Amino acid sequence: MPYIMPGMHRLPPLPYSYDALEPIIGEETLRIHHDKHHKSYVDGLNRAEMYLVEARKTNDLDYIKYWENELAFNGSGHILHSIYWTIMSPVGSGGQPRQRTVYHANQYFGSMDAMKEQFIEATEKVEGSGWGILTWQPTWGRMEILQCEKHQNLTQWSGIPILVCDVWEHAYYLDYQNKRSEYVNSWWQLINWNEVERRLAGAMNGQVPLIIEG
Repeated sequence: MPYIMPGMHRLPPLPYSYDALEPIIGEETLRIHHDKHHKSYVDGLNRAEMYLVEARKTNDLDYIKYWENELAFNGSGHILHSIYWTIMSPVGSGGQPRQRTVYHANQYFGSMDAMKEQFIEATEKVEGSGWGILTWQPTWGRMEILQCEKHQNLTQWSGIPILVCDVWEHAYYLDYQNKRSEYVNSWWQLINWNEVERRLAGAMNGQVPLIIEG
């Protein structure tokens, strides 16, 4: 794993052009989402880390509660968005679910269709803003689907995200307005199953799959 110095996180480039996910996700949505929203998480994470560096030097931790929340909120946003970009690909180019993914989905959920249905339903019904997340849970030795209503709060510790769907309104509102269900169902066509398989294999081997920063 690379060691990233405090305050040195960078916005990762998109692995495709801004219009590559159309008609599922429009160019304007993708540009704003990546260049503005994700960038704000990166900036917030760097700011929090640098404050904490200084706080440790001066032993001044009076505002630790605020900066720890900033660290969790912005760090989680940066990580989840970095995964989100890579597990999507243009319609028709993401292939089919690979062997390891299919095996573990069948083992726990009963079938890929059952996993898909639970994931979509859970993601659609996230209260407010958040994420639907398929994780590999090494503690149980299996997959699990989680709703993430506030990505700095709700998790299942040690779970490693394999597949994530962003349902903050900025991810879909320009294209779908309030039709979250339509967005999530359409979004399934964008999944890059090769990347999902790669992330699952890494997680099962005890390695958190890398996110590539800019």
